[in-house]
Amino acid sequence: MASPPMSGSLRALALELKNLQEEPVEGFRVNLVNDENLYEWQVAIFGPPDTLYEGGYFKAVMKFPQDYPYSPPTFRFTTKMWHPNIYENGDVCISILHPPVDDPQSGELPSERWNPTQNVRTILMSVISLLNEPNTYSPANVDASVMFRKWRESSGKDKEYENIIRKQTNATKEEAEKDGVKVPTTLADYCIKTKPKTSHSSMDMADFYDDDYDDGDMDDEDDDDFYEDDDDDSGNGGEGS
Repeated sequence: MASPPMSGSLRALALELKNLQEEPVEGFRVNLVNDENLYEWQVAIFGPPDTLYEGGYFKAVMKFPQDYPYSPPTFRFTTKMWHPNIYENGDVCISILHPPVDDPQSGELPSERWNPTQNVRTILMSVISLLNEPNTYSPANVDASVMFRKWRESSGKDKEYENIIRKQTNATKEEAEKDGVKVPTTLADYCIKTKPKTSHSSMDMADFYDDDYDDGDMDDEDDDDFYEDDDDDSGNGGEGS
C-alpha cells in the first residue's frame, strides 16, 4: 500500500490533537513537544486512584510516522517504569502498537494489532489498562513479570513488586511540583468534567486545516472520505493487550 500524502497525516494528527484537547481522556494530558512538529507528542499520565500508581505523574513521548494512520506510532515512557510490558528504555510493548503483519510466533492475532481505525485515544486507553492489567504471557521485562505474578498470586502478601511501584510513583511527585501540576488523588478529581463539545461545520474544519496545513495535495472529496469516521472519536474501537 502506497503511503498517503504528507498532508494526510498532518491533518489526521491536527484533528486528533484538537479533539483530545476538547474531550480529554481521563488520566492523561497531551501536548506537542514542539509546536512546529505534529509528529511528536508529550504525554502525561496520572496514576488512577485506588491502584498502585495512585498519585503518580508519568511522562511519555509518542512519535508518529509520516504515513500515520497507516502505520502505528511509538510510545516511550521517559519516567522510569517497572512493569512487565515496558522495556528498560521505556518503550511500551502492546499489541495495538505493533504493525498489522501476520507473525504466528508473537502469539498475537492480526486483529489485535494496529490498523488505521485506531487512534491516539484508543492507544491512551490501552496504556492505562495495561498499567493495571499487565500481559505476563509475552513480557518485555521478565523480572517485573515474575514479581507481578508473585504479588498477584499471593493476594498482595508478597510486597516486592508493590514496593517498587510505590517507590517509583512517589519519586514522580517532585517532577509534578516542578511542572506545576496538581495530580488527582481522588476519583472525583480524576474523572474529567468537560464542557459539551462545540459542533463544527464541515466548512469550519476545512478552514481550520486550510489556514494551518494547506499543502494542496489532497482534494476536498478525499478529505471528506479520510475523516468520515473521525468526528465521533469515542475511543471504543481499540483493544488493549
